[in-house]
Amino acid sequence: MGNRTLRTGTAAPGGNVLSCVQRHGPGGRTAAFRIRAAGFLLLGAYLLFVGWLTLRPLAVPWVLPTNTRPFATIRADLADGPTAALTGIGGGLLLMVPLALLLPIAGGGWRRPLPALWLRAVGVTGLLSSGIAVTQSGISGQMGNVDSVLLNTLGVAVLQPLLFPPLRGWLLRGPRRAGTGGRSAGRSGGGAAPRQSGSPEGSSPRTTRVHLTPWPEAGVAHRGYLHK
Repeated sequence: MGNRTLRTGTAAPGGNVLSCVQRHGPGGRTAAFRIRAAGFLLLGAYLLFVGWLTLRPLAVPWVLPTNTRPFATIRADLADGPTAALTGIGGGLLLMVPLALLLPIAGGGWRRPLPALWLRAVGVTGLLSSGIAVTQSGISGQMGNVDSVLLNTLGVAVLQPLLFPPLRGWLLRGPRRAGTGGRSAGRSGGGAAPRQSGSPEGSSPRTTRVHLTPWPEAGVAHRGYLHK
């Protein structure tokens, strides 16, 4: 009964400690911080590229007026042939997809539910595209286009559910591998005390047995002591 109680009381704290280390190990926190920092840097570089591509002044002889009719430029690109359709429509669909992938990583929210991440990506893309279209109306050589907003938002809405789940799975495996490596290093470092040979694990210490002298022999020894 005593051995069972001792094993039960010792095993429960150990399991809790290992589970806490697995969830909040220093290796996992370091890996998550590095992933978030890399996502923040990549997101900043991407936004700079989008700003340079869409908001820089262009020296052109003439510029089309701002398009406020949906699907007008899309129909024009399709009428101009496959090359113009691939450049205009395909470029509009893919322009904001990196934003939908990098935004959860930079914000540290890639563990959130996928529907919430999808809604956030579509909303941020629509707002950013609308802001770019409004700003382009006052820049030399640029043209505000409502079709660009539609294509950017549609591309994120379609491609984000296809591309982000595999990326999130890879990101979640990274901190787990780091935490497992830290636990393995801690175990190999000799953190547990060596166990004495010959004694089972979890056994209670044994007391030294005292041998008592029988009563007749004790009386004879007592009388002999008195005669002395």
